[in-house]
Amino acid sequence: MKRDLIDREGVLHIPKSNYAYAYNQNTLHIRIRTKKGDVDKVYLRIGDPYNWEEGGLDGGNLNGAEASGWIGGENVSMKKELSTEYHDYWFCQYKPARKRVRYAFILENYSERILFGEKIIDTLTKDIKENEWELSNISNFFSFPYLNKKDILDVPHWAKNTIWYQIFPERFCNGKPENSPKNVEPWGSKPKYNNFMGGDLYGLYDKIDYLVELGITGIYLCPIFISSTNHKYDTIDYYKIDPHFGDEDIFKKIVERCHSKGVKVMLDAVFNHVSIEFPFWKDVIERESNSKYADWFVINKFPLYEENNKINYETFANVKEMPKLNLENLECREYFLKVACYWVEKFNIDAWRLDVCNEIDHKFWREFRERIKHIKKDFYILGEIWHDALPWLMGDQFDAVMNYPLSDAIIKFLLSDKKLEVEKFIYDLNKILISYPKNTNEVTFNLLDSHDTSRVLTSLKEDKDLLKIALLLLFFQSGSPCLYYGTEIGMSGEKNSFSENNRKCMVWEDDKQDRNLFKFIQKLIGIRKNNKEFETVDVQWLLDSKRRFLKLKKGLISLVINLEDSIINLNIHEIEIKNNSLDLFKDEILTDNINIEKFLLIKEE
Repeated sequence: MKRDLIDREGVLHIPKSNYAYAYNQNTLHIRIRTKKGDVDKVYLRIGDPYNWEEGGLDGGNLNGAEASGWIGGENVSMKKELSTEYHDYWFCQYKPARKRVRYAFILENYSERILFGEKIIDTLTKDIKENEWELSNISNFFSFPYLNKKDILDVPHWAKNTIWYQIFPERFCNGKPENSPKNVEPWGSKPKYNNFMGGDLYGLYDKIDYLVELGITGIYLCPIFISSTNHKYDTIDYYKIDPHFGDEDIFKKIVERCHSKGVKVMLDAVFNHVSIEFPFWKDVIERESNSKYADWFVINKFPLYEENNKINYETFANVKEMPKLNLENLECREYFLKVACYWVEKFNIDAWRLDVCNEIDHKFWREFRERIKHIKKDFYILGEIWHDALPWLMGDQFDAVMNYPLSDAIIKFLLSDKKLEVEKFIYDLNKILISYPKNTNEVTFNLLDSHDTSRVLTSLKEDKDLLKIALLLLFFQSGSPCLYYGTEIGMSGEKNSFSENNRKCMVWEDDKQDRNLFKFIQKLIGIRKNNKEFETVDVQWLLDSKRRFLKLKKGLISLVINLEDSIINLNIHEIEIKNNSLDLFKDEILTDNINIEKFLLIKEE
C-alpha cells in the first residue's frame, strides 16, 4: 500500500537546544522529531559553512543572500533514538573539522523524499544530482555557528556514579541530646510541622559508617543554617549553622570524614526567600521605606501589613513568614553569591541543591555558576525544578535538576494495570530523555521520594515487592540515584496538608528495621557500582507480544519485570538473553528455562 506523504506538521528541530548542542569540545549532538511511523530514514546534511565552489574554505559564504554554490555538505545517517505516543526522534553525533557547521535534514519514506531546513521544507527527487540547487543553497540550512568551549555543559564526572542519600537533619539521629531545643519531644514522637525531635550533626557524624556500609557515596542535607523551624527552609543566618544542629567544627569533621570515605557532601540553599526573623527583613519592618534593605525584597507598597491579614509584599507560596528576596538588587545579589562561595571555600563542600530556584532570575544563576566553578571546577549544581527545566540546563546555569517526572512515572506505572500501561510508561521515560542534552541526563538527580512527598513505600501501598521493582527502575536510569533516609529499612509515611509522617524520626532499633530490605538495597548499590553500563543514557526495550514481561537493556545488563500477577516461566531465548547469563542477585548462571517471580537482573557473560 502506498504510504501518505511525509507529515510536515510533525517535523520539528530547534537549533541551540536539546535538539542541537555541543556534547564536548569536538562533538555536536543533533536531533529531529518526526510524526510517529511517518519516516523510514533520516540523513543529516551537514558541513563547513565556508567550503565553497569558488574560493574553497577561504572563499566564505560571500556570494550574497542567495548563497548558492556551497559544496560543504555530506550526508550522515541518523538513527531512530526513541519514540513517544505521537513522535519518533532521530539522533546522530557529528565532529565538525573546524567546530562550525550548517545543516539540514533529508527525510525519506516510501512516498517521497524531502529537505527540511531553517527556511525550507521542499520535496527532493530520488536522483540527488537533480537537487543541486536546494542542497547548495546555504541559506536554507540551520546554523551551529561555532562550538565554543564556554557554551558546553561541563558536568562533574563523579556525579555519574554517585549514590545519594537525602537526610532531613532534625529527624535523622540525635547524637548530642544536651544540644536539643528546650521544647524537644521524645525521639519517634508524631511529626508535626512545628515540633522538634533533636536530630543534629553529631548524630550524622556517628552514622557515617552506617551510610558507607550501605554503599552511599553522597549525602544531601536539607538546610542546616539558623532557623526557628524544624525544616530550616526559612533561613535567619546564612553564615551560621543552627546551634541545635551543632557548629562549624562538627560540620568540618563531617565533610573531612565523608571525603576520607569517598562520600560527597551536598548542602541545601534557599536563595528565593528568607525567614521573617532574617535581620535585614526585620530592619525593613522597623524602618519601612527608610530601610537600606527595602529594595532587597519584593515589596509592592508600604505599610507591609494591613487589616484582614493582607500583606503588601511577595512571598514563597503565599506564606507570609517567608518574604521573597529581590536578587535583582545588586547588593542583595552580591550578598547571596558570597554566601554560596563561603561554604565551598571554607568547608570544601561538593554540591549545592538550590531550593525554589526557578523563581530566581537566570542572570543570577549564570553568575552563581561562574563563581562556584571558579572555586571548584567539578562542583555539582542541582536545581529543584519539578517541570521542564531546559532553560536552566544549557551549560550556563545548573548541571542537573531533581528528576520528579521519573518518580511520578515509576510510581504510576507500578500502581496501574501494568500490562495495559507499560507502553505509556516507556513513552514517559523516553520523554524525559529527549527533554535534555545527554550531558545532563548523565548526571541528573533521580529519586523516588523526598521531604516534599509521601514516602515511596506509602505511595506503593506498603508493597515491598513493588518497592524493590521501583528501586531497580530507579537504579537502571542514567544519572545519580538518591535514597530518602529510612527507605533502606522500610520506613513509610504520608505527606499531605494534614500529615508530616514522611518526616518521621529515623528508626535505629535493629528489631524495628527491615534488614532484608537493607541487604537488597546494599546489593543493588554494589551491582550498580560494579557495572558501568548503568551510567549510559540509552535504553533498549523489549515487550513480548502477549505482554507478559517488560525488558530494559543497557549493554550486557538487562532488567526483566514480570507483568503478570503470578510466576511466569520463560525460555531464556524468549527474552533475548544469551546462554551462560548471570542472575546478578543470586550470582547464579541461568538455565534455558527460568521462573520469574517479580523481576530478574541479568548480565550476559
